[in-house]
Amino acid sequence: MNKIKFSLLAVILFSSCATTRTLENENIRVTYLDDFVLEQGLEVDGTRVGGLSGIDFYENTYYLVADQPSNPRIYKAQIPLINRSIDSVIISEVIKLDKEEPFFRESTPDLEGIRFNGGTGEIAISSEGSIQNGKDPSLFHISSEGKYLFHYEIPTYFRASGVQKPRNNGVFEGLAESVDKTGYWVAMELPLKKDGPKPKIYRTKSPVRITKFNKETIKAEKQFAYKLDGISKFPIIWFAVNGVTELLEYADDKFLVLERAYSAGYGTGGNTVKIFEVDASNATNTLQMENLSKSDFKPAEKRLVFDFKSVKNFLEEGIIDNIEGMSFGPVLPNGKQSLLLVSDDNFSSFGHQITQFILLEIEFNN
Repeated sequence: MNKIKFSLLAVILFSSCATTRTLENENIRVTYLDDFVLEQGLEVDGTRVGGLSGIDFYENTYYLVADQPSNPRIYKAQIPLINRSIDSVIISEVIKLDKEEPFFRESTPDLEGIRFNGGTGEIAISSEGSIQNGKDPSLFHISSEGKYLFHYEIPTYFRASGVQKPRNNGVFEGLAESVDKTGYWVAMELPLKKDGPKPKIYRTKSPVRITKFNKETIKAEKQFAYKLDGISKFPIIWFAVNGVTELLEYADDKFLVLERAYSAGYGTGGNTVKIFEVDASNATNTLQMENLSKSDFKPAEKRLVFDFKSVKNFLEEGIIDNIEGMSFGPVLPNGKQSLLLVSDDNFSSFGHQITQFILLEIEFNN
Protein backbone atom coordinates (compact mmCIF):
# COMPACT_ATOMS: atom_id res chain seq x y z
CA MET A 1 0.00 0.00 0.00
CA ASN A 2 2.84 2.40 0.84
CA LYS A 3 4.43 1.72 -2.56
CA ILE A 4 1.13 2.51 -4.29
CA LYS A 5 0.75 5.79 -2.39
CA PHE A 6 4.38 6.66 -3.05
CA SER A 7 4.08 5.93 -6.78
CA LEU A 8 0.90 7.99 -7.04
CA LEU A 9 2.58 10.91 -5.29
CA ALA A 10 5.55 10.60 -7.64
CA VAL A 11 3.29 10.75 -10.69
CA ILE A 12 1.44 13.81 -9.40
CA LEU A 13 4.54 15.73 -8.39
CA PHE A 14 6.65 14.83 -11.39
CA SER A 15 3.88 15.39 -13.93
CA SER A 16 3.19 18.82 -12.50
CA CYS A 17 6.70 20.21 -12.28
CA ALA A 18 9.77 18.01 -12.76
CA THR A 19 9.00 16.84 -16.30
CA THR A 20 8.46 20.33 -17.68
CA ARG A 21 11.50 21.72 -15.88
CA THR A 22 13.78 18.90 -17.03
CA LEU A 23 12.53 18.48 -20.56
CA GLU A 24 12.64 21.84 -22.35
CA ASN A 25 11.78 19.92 -25.50
CA GLU A 26 8.84 20.87 -27.72
CA ASN A 27 8.84 17.63 -29.72
CA ILE A 28 8.69 14.93 -27.04
CA ARG A 29 7.24 14.89 -23.56
CA VAL A 30 8.25 12.20 -21.07
CA THR A 31 6.60 11.50 -17.71
CA TYR A 32 7.91 9.17 -15.04
CA LEU A 33 5.30 6.68 -13.79
CA ASP A 34 6.87 3.92 -11.69
CA ASP A 35 9.77 1.57 -11.08
CA PHE A 36 10.05 -2.02 -9.91
CA VAL A 37 13.10 -3.79 -8.44
CA LEU A 38 13.41 -7.51 -9.09
CA GLU A 39 14.40 -9.66 -6.14
CA GLN A 40 18.11 -10.41 -6.09
CA GLY A 41 19.24 -13.98 -6.61
CA LEU A 42 16.08 -14.98 -8.48
CA GLU A 43 16.63 -18.26 -10.35
CA VAL A 44 14.61 -19.54 -13.29
CA ASP A 45 15.25 -22.92 -14.94
CA GLY A 46 18.67 -23.25 -13.31
CA THR A 47 19.83 -19.76 -14.28
CA ARG A 48 20.28 -16.65 -12.20
CA VAL A 49 18.29 -13.72 -13.55
CA GLY A 50 20.65 -10.80 -14.05
CA GLY A 51 22.82 -8.98 -16.55
CA LEU A 52 19.72 -7.78 -18.41
CA SER A 53 21.07 -5.56 -21.16
CA GLY A 54 18.14 -5.46 -23.60
CA ILE A 55 14.34 -5.56 -23.61
CA ASP A 56 11.63 -5.83 -26.26
CA PHE A 57 7.84 -6.16 -26.22
CA TYR A 58 5.43 -8.09 -28.43
CA GLU A 59 1.84 -9.17 -27.74
CA ASN A 60 1.95 -8.87 -23.94
CA THR A 61 5.31 -10.66 -23.69
CA TYR A 62 8.65 -9.04 -22.92
CA TYR A 63 11.93 -10.48 -24.17
CA LEU A 64 14.97 -9.82 -21.96
CA VAL A 65 18.52 -10.64 -23.00
CA ALA A 66 21.23 -11.57 -20.47
CA ASP A 67 24.81 -10.58 -21.32
CA GLN A 68 26.61 -13.56 -19.82
CA PRO A 69 28.82 -15.01 -22.60
CA SER A 70 29.36 -18.27 -20.71
CA ASN A 71 25.62 -18.92 -20.69
CA PRO A 72 23.87 -16.84 -23.39
CA ARG A 73 20.11 -16.72 -22.87
CA ILE A 74 16.87 -14.82 -23.25
CA TYR A 75 14.08 -14.54 -20.71
CA LYS A 76 10.41 -14.23 -21.53
CA ALA A 77 8.43 -12.21 -19.02
CA GLN A 78 5.09 -10.66 -18.27
CA ILE A 79 4.99 -7.17 -16.78
CA PRO A 80 1.36 -6.31 -16.03
CA LEU A 81 0.58 -2.62 -15.60
CA ILE A 82 -2.15 -1.48 -13.23
CA ASN A 83 -3.16 2.16 -12.86
CA ARG A 84 -0.09 3.29 -14.80
CA SER A 85 2.26 1.43 -12.49
CA ILE A 86 4.19 -1.85 -12.62
CA ASP A 87 2.23 -4.52 -10.77
CA SER A 88 4.90 -7.23 -11.00
CA VAL A 89 7.60 -8.76 -13.17
CA ILE A 90 7.05 -12.45 -13.85
CA ILE A 91 9.88 -14.35 -15.55
CA SER A 92 8.08 -17.21 -17.29
CA GLU A 93 10.59 -18.94 -19.56
CA VAL A 94 14.25 -19.17 -20.54
CA ILE A 95 15.42 -19.47 -24.15
CA LYS A 96 18.95 -20.86 -24.12
CA LEU A 97 21.40 -20.49 -26.98
CA ASP A 98 23.66 -23.36 -27.99
CA LYS A 99 27.19 -22.33 -27.00
CA GLU A 100 28.56 -25.10 -29.21
CA GLU A 101 27.11 -23.53 -32.35
CA PRO A 102 30.17 -22.78 -34.56
CA PHE A 103 29.17 -19.14 -35.09
CA PHE A 104 29.03 -18.49 -31.34
CA ARG A 105 32.38 -20.17 -30.76
CA GLU A 106 33.90 -17.88 -33.38
CA SER A 107 32.29 -14.63 -32.26
CA THR A 108 31.56 -14.93 -28.48
CA PRO A 109 27.89 -14.22 -27.70
CA ASP A 110 28.10 -11.18 -25.39
CA LEU A 111 24.45 -10.32 -25.98
CA GLU A 112 23.41 -6.66 -25.71
CA GLY A 113 20.34 -5.71 -27.78
CA ILE A 114 17.21 -7.69 -28.68
CA ARG A 115 14.26 -7.19 -31.05
CA PHE A 116 11.47 -9.69 -31.65
CA ASN A 117 10.07 -9.94 -35.19
CA GLY A 118 6.35 -10.60 -34.88
CA GLY A 119 6.03 -11.43 -38.57
CA THR A 120 8.57 -14.24 -38.65
CA GLY A 121 8.92 -15.15 -34.97
CA GLU A 122 12.66 -14.61 -35.28
CA ILE A 123 14.74 -12.71 -32.74
CA ALA A 124 17.46 -10.27 -33.81
CA ILE A 125 20.35 -9.85 -31.36
CA SER A 126 23.39 -7.58 -31.22
CA SER A 127 26.56 -8.85 -29.57
CA GLU A 128 29.77 -7.09 -28.56
CA GLY A 129 31.91 -10.16 -29.12
CA SER A 130 35.24 -9.96 -27.31
CA ILE A 131 37.62 -7.56 -29.00
CA GLN A 132 40.48 -8.28 -26.57
CA ASN A 133 40.26 -11.96 -27.52
CA GLY A 134 40.00 -11.32 -31.24
CA LYS A 135 36.24 -12.07 -31.41
CA ASP A 136 34.16 -9.83 -33.67
CA PRO A 137 30.95 -8.05 -32.69
CA SER A 138 27.88 -9.32 -34.51
CA LEU A 139 24.24 -8.93 -35.46
CA PHE A 140 22.43 -12.23 -35.91
CA HIS A 141 19.03 -13.92 -35.89
CA ILE A 142 17.83 -16.88 -33.86
CA SER A 143 14.53 -18.75 -33.85
CA SER A 144 12.04 -18.36 -31.00
CA GLU A 145 13.53 -21.62 -29.62
CA GLY A 146 17.06 -20.20 -29.62
CA LYS A 147 18.43 -21.89 -32.76
CA TYR A 148 21.00 -19.88 -34.70
CA LEU A 149 19.68 -18.85 -38.14
CA PHE A 150 22.06 -16.38 -39.82
CA HIS A 151 24.22 -13.32 -39.24
CA TYR A 152 24.88 -10.04 -41.03
CA GLU A 153 28.09 -9.03 -42.79
CA ILE A 154 29.80 -6.23 -40.86
CA PRO A 155 32.13 -3.52 -42.27
CA THR A 156 35.80 -4.35 -41.78
CA TYR A 157 36.43 -1.42 -39.43
CA PHE A 158 34.21 -3.10 -36.82
CA ARG A 159 36.25 -6.28 -36.82
CA ALA A 160 38.48 -7.10 -33.87
CA SER A 161 41.47 -7.24 -36.21
CA GLY A 162 40.50 -4.02 -38.01
CA VAL A 163 42.96 -1.14 -38.30
CA GLN A 164 40.33 1.18 -36.83
CA LYS A 165 40.74 -0.65 -33.52
CA PRO A 166 37.31 -1.10 -31.95
CA ARG A 167 37.32 -0.82 -28.17
CA ASN A 168 36.71 -3.90 -26.08
CA ASN A 169 33.24 -3.76 -24.54
CA GLY A 170 32.43 -0.73 -26.70
CA VAL A 171 31.11 -2.04 -30.00
CA PHE A 172 27.57 -3.23 -30.88
CA GLU A 173 25.30 -2.24 -28.01
CA GLY A 174 21.98 -0.66 -28.99
CA LEU A 175 19.58 -2.31 -31.44
CA ALA A 176 16.39 -1.04 -33.09
CA GLU A 177 14.19 -2.28 -35.89
CA SER A 178 13.75 0.39 -38.56
CA VAL A 179 10.27 1.91 -38.80
CA ASP A 180 10.07 0.82 -42.45
CA LYS A 181 10.72 -2.79 -41.32
CA THR A 182 13.51 -3.23 -43.90
CA GLY A 183 16.36 -3.59 -41.44
CA TYR A 184 17.94 -2.97 -38.06
CA TRP A 185 19.91 -0.06 -36.65
CA VAL A 186 22.90 -0.98 -34.50
CA ALA A 187 24.61 1.56 -32.26
CA MET A 188 28.17 1.37 -30.98
CA GLU A 189 28.68 2.10 -27.31
CA LEU A 190 32.02 3.88 -27.78
CA PRO A 191 33.95 5.35 -30.73
CA LEU A 192 36.39 3.34 -32.75
CA LYS A 193 39.86 4.29 -31.48
CA LYS A 194 40.79 6.10 -34.69
CA ASP A 195 37.41 7.84 -34.91
CA GLY A 196 37.91 9.62 -31.60
CA PRO A 197 38.63 9.33 -27.87
CA LYS A 198 36.31 8.07 -25.20
CA PRO A 199 34.30 10.91 -23.59
CA LYS A 200 36.09 12.84 -20.84
CA ILE A 201 35.16 15.43 -18.25
CA TYR A 202 36.46 18.06 -20.67
CA ARG A 203 34.98 18.45 -24.15
CA THR A 204 35.98 15.78 -26.67
CA LYS A 205 34.95 14.81 -30.18
CA SER A 206 33.65 11.30 -29.49
CA PRO A 207 31.49 10.09 -32.38
CA VAL A 208 29.92 6.65 -32.42
CA ARG A 209 28.63 5.02 -35.58
CA ILE A 210 24.99 4.02 -35.85
CA THR A 211 24.54 1.64 -38.78
CA LYS A 212 21.51 0.30 -40.62
CA PHE A 213 21.70 -3.32 -41.78
CA ASN A 214 19.34 -4.48 -44.52
CA LYS A 215 17.29 -7.64 -43.88
CA GLU A 216 17.36 -8.72 -47.53
CA THR A 217 21.00 -8.14 -48.45
CA ILE A 218 22.26 -9.00 -44.93
CA LYS A 219 24.71 -6.10 -45.26
CA ALA A 220 25.14 -2.57 -43.94
CA GLU A 221 23.39 -0.02 -46.17
CA LYS A 222 23.88 3.34 -44.42
CA GLN A 223 25.26 4.94 -41.31
CA PHE A 224 25.43 8.19 -39.38
CA ALA A 225 27.68 9.58 -36.66
CA TYR A 226 26.34 10.50 -33.23
CA LYS A 227 28.39 12.59 -30.81
CA LEU A 228 28.46 11.44 -27.20
CA ASP A 229 28.08 13.78 -24.25
CA GLY A 230 31.01 14.15 -21.89
CA ILE A 231 31.35 12.61 -18.43
CA SER A 232 29.00 14.34 -15.99
CA LYS A 233 30.74 13.53 -12.70
CA PHE A 234 34.43 13.77 -11.94
CA PRO A 235 35.46 10.22 -10.90
CA ILE A 236 36.71 9.83 -7.34
CA ILE A 237 38.44 6.60 -8.31
CA TRP A 238 40.03 7.08 -11.71
CA PHE A 239 37.54 5.37 -13.98
CA ALA A 240 34.72 6.91 -15.96
CA VAL A 241 32.85 6.07 -19.14
CA ASN A 242 29.91 7.28 -21.18
CA GLY A 243 28.35 5.50 -24.13
CA VAL A 244 25.19 4.62 -26.02
CA THR A 245 23.37 1.66 -24.50
CA GLU A 246 20.13 1.60 -26.53
CA LEU A 247 18.11 3.26 -29.28
CA LEU A 248 14.65 3.18 -30.82
CA GLU A 249 13.58 4.58 -34.20
CA TYR A 250 10.13 6.19 -33.85
CA ALA A 251 9.91 7.91 -37.29
CA ASP A 252 12.07 7.91 -40.42
CA ASP A 253 15.60 8.84 -39.30
CA LYS A 254 14.34 9.98 -35.88
CA PHE A 255 15.42 8.16 -32.75
CA LEU A 256 15.38 7.95 -29.00
CA VAL A 257 18.97 7.32 -27.87
CA LEU A 258 19.88 6.21 -24.36
CA GLU A 259 23.25 7.32 -22.97
CA ARG A 260 24.65 5.90 -19.74
CA ALA A 261 27.67 7.39 -18.01
CA TYR A 262 29.43 5.97 -14.98
CA SER A 263 31.97 7.60 -12.68
CA ALA A 264 33.72 5.42 -10.10
CA GLY A 265 33.86 6.21 -6.41
CA TYR A 266 30.25 7.26 -5.82
CA GLY A 267 28.91 3.87 -4.76
CA THR A 268 25.33 3.49 -6.00
CA GLY A 269 25.34 7.10 -7.19
CA GLY A 270 27.85 6.75 -10.02
CA ASN A 271 25.44 6.47 -12.96
CA THR A 272 24.17 9.33 -15.10
CA VAL A 273 21.46 8.24 -17.56
CA LYS A 274 19.77 10.38 -20.21
CA ILE A 275 17.44 9.95 -23.18
CA PHE A 276 18.00 12.12 -26.25
CA GLU A 277 15.84 12.95 -29.25
CA VAL A 278 18.01 12.38 -32.31
CA ASP A 279 17.37 13.54 -35.88
CA ALA A 280 19.61 11.93 -38.50
CA SER A 281 17.66 13.12 -41.55
CA ASN A 282 20.39 15.61 -42.55
CA ALA A 283 23.36 13.65 -41.22
CA THR A 284 26.18 12.52 -43.51
CA ASN A 285 26.24 8.87 -44.57
CA THR A 286 29.53 7.81 -42.97
CA LEU A 287 29.40 4.14 -44.02
CA GLN A 288 32.37 4.41 -46.41
CA MET A 289 34.45 6.67 -44.16
CA GLU A 290 37.35 4.76 -42.67
CA ASN A 291 38.42 7.41 -40.16
CA LEU A 292 35.96 9.97 -38.81
CA SER A 293 38.71 12.01 -37.11
CA LYS A 294 40.12 12.78 -40.56
CA SER A 295 36.81 13.21 -42.40
CA ASP A 296 34.33 16.02 -42.83
CA PHE A 297 30.84 14.95 -41.86
CA LYS A 298 27.64 16.30 -40.37
CA PRO A 299 26.56 14.33 -37.30
CA ALA A 300 22.99 13.69 -36.24
CA GLU A 301 21.30 16.43 -34.24
CA LYS A 302 20.48 15.66 -30.60
CA ARG A 303 18.37 17.27 -27.90
CA LEU A 304 17.83 16.19 -24.32
CA VAL A 305 14.49 14.52 -23.67
CA PHE A 306 14.86 13.09 -20.17
CA ASP A 307 17.47 13.07 -17.39
CA PHE A 308 16.89 10.30 -14.86
CA LYS A 309 18.45 12.29 -12.02
CA SER A 310 15.19 14.30 -11.94
CA VAL A 311 13.32 11.21 -10.65
CA LYS A 312 15.98 9.70 -8.40
CA ASN A 313 14.07 10.59 -5.23
CA PHE A 314 10.96 8.80 -6.54
CA LEU A 315 12.71 5.50 -7.24
CA GLU A 316 12.14 2.53 -4.92
CA GLU A 317 15.76 2.34 -3.76
CA GLY A 318 16.79 5.87 -4.68
CA ILE A 319 19.25 4.42 -7.20
CA ILE A 320 19.67 5.16 -10.90
CA ASP A 321 21.30 1.92 -11.89
CA ASN A 322 23.09 0.74 -15.03
CA ILE A 323 20.16 1.21 -17.43
CA GLU A 324 20.89 -0.51 -20.75
CA GLY A 325 17.60 -1.72 -22.26
CA MET A 326 14.68 0.30 -23.65
CA SER A 327 11.49 -0.70 -25.46
CA PHE A 328 8.11 0.69 -26.35
CA GLY A 329 5.50 -1.12 -24.27
CA PRO A 330 1.72 -1.28 -24.46
CA VAL A 331 -0.51 1.74 -25.04
CA LEU A 332 -1.65 3.06 -21.67
CA PRO A 333 -5.33 3.44 -20.65
CA ASN A 334 -5.15 7.17 -21.43
CA GLY A 335 -4.11 6.36 -25.01
CA LYS A 336 -0.48 7.41 -24.56
CA GLN A 337 2.58 5.28 -25.30
CA SER A 338 4.50 3.52 -22.56
CA LEU A 339 8.27 3.12 -22.51
CA LEU A 340 9.95 0.38 -20.43
CA LEU A 341 13.61 0.40 -19.41
CA VAL A 342 15.72 -2.20 -17.60
CA SER A 343 19.08 -2.11 -15.84
CA ASP A 344 21.99 -4.53 -16.10
CA ASP A 345 23.10 -5.40 -12.55
CA ASN A 346 26.35 -7.01 -13.79
CA PHE A 347 25.40 -9.90 -11.48
CA SER A 348 26.52 -7.59 -8.64
CA SER A 349 30.14 -8.19 -9.61
CA PHE A 350 31.16 -4.61 -8.79
CA GLY A 351 29.18 -3.93 -5.62
CA HIS A 352 25.52 -3.36 -4.84
CA GLN A 353 23.48 -3.19 -8.03
CA ILE A 354 19.85 -3.94 -8.81
CA THR A 355 17.72 -5.21 -11.67
CA GLN A 356 15.45 -2.23 -12.08
CA PHE A 357 12.48 -1.75 -14.40
CA ILE A 358 11.38 1.84 -15.06
CA LEU A 359 8.04 2.79 -16.62
CA LEU A 360 7.71 6.07 -18.51
CA GLU A 361 4.94 7.67 -20.53
CA ILE A 362 5.98 9.31 -23.79
CA GLU A 363 4.19 11.69 -26.16
CA PHE A 364 5.46 12.64 -29.62
CA ASN A 365 4.40 16.10 -30.81
CA ASN A 366 6.30 16.22 -34.09
